[in-house]
Amino acid sequence: MTVPNSSAHAKVNGLEMYYEIHGPDDDTGRPLVLLHGGVHTVGLSFAAVLPALAAERRVVAPEFQGHGHTADIDRDMTVASLASDVVALLDELGIEQADFIGFSLGGLTALEVAVRHPERVGRLVLAATHYHQDGYHDDARTPDYTSPRLPSQADFQEMADAYAAVAPDPEHFQDFLAKVTVTAHSPLSWTADDLRAVQAPTLLVIGDTDFVRVEHAAEMQRLIPGAQLAVLPSTTHVDLMRRTSVLVPLLTEFLG
Repeated sequence: MTVPNSSAHAKVNGLEMYYEIHGPDDDTGRPLVLLHGGVHTVGLSFAAVLPALAAERRVVAPEFQGHGHTADIDRDMTVASLASDVVALLDELGIEQADFIGFSLGGLTALEVAVRHPERVGRLVLAATHYHQDGYHDDARTPDYTSPRLPSQADFQEMADAYAAVAPDPEHFQDFLAKVTVTAHSPLSWTADDLRAVQAPTLLVIGDTDFVRVEHAAEMQRLIPGAQLAVLPSTTHVDLMRRTSVLVPLLTEFLG
C-alpha cells in the first residue's frame, strides 16, 4: 500500500471531503489530481500506479461523496455534484490548474470538470470513460457475475472490505452501493459539441474487455480535438488501472 505524505478533510459543498497528498513536498509544478472509480477508494483505483505517478510530482487524490473516508450526506450523487466538489477542493487547496486522471466514475467527473471548467484542467486522462449511455456494452449493465466485463464476486467483496475498513459508517455500505448504482445508470448531459470544445490535451484509455465499447471510445477520440486513444489488450474494467507494465509508460509519457 502506498502511504500518503499527508491526508486531511476539507469542508466543501456540505461535505467533509477526504483527500491525500503524495509526492515531493517541494514540487512547484502543476499537480496531478487522481479521481477514483465508483465504490472504490483511492487505494483500490490507484495503488498500482501511484508510486510511479508521485515519484516526481505532487499528487492530490480525493475520495468522493460517500466513498472511502468521506461520509455520505443527504444529497443526490451526480456527476455534476462530484465535479463541483472537486473544483471546490482545488479552490480550498489554492490550486488554479491541475492535470487529471479519472477512472470510470472518476473519468466522468474529470470530463465534467474539463467541460464546465476548462481553465482548471491542464492535461486530461479519461480511463474507462464514456460520454453517453450507449457507450457501454449491453452485458455490462446486467447485475450478475456472468459477463467477463463485470467485477467478480471477489472484486465486489474487495470493495466492501475496503469500505468497511475506512468508512465513517461501515454499516452504510448497501445504501451507499444503491446510491452509486443510480448514479452509474443516470443519463449523461454532454453533447458531441461539448467534446469538440474540450481544450485539454486528452488521452483516452480503455481495456479491450471493458464496460466501454471500443467503437464509442474511438468516437470520443474523433470528437475531442487532438485526443489519443489506447486500448489495452486482455484487460477488463477492473484490471485497467492495475496494468502497470503497459499503463505507467503511457501515463508518464503523456503527462510528462
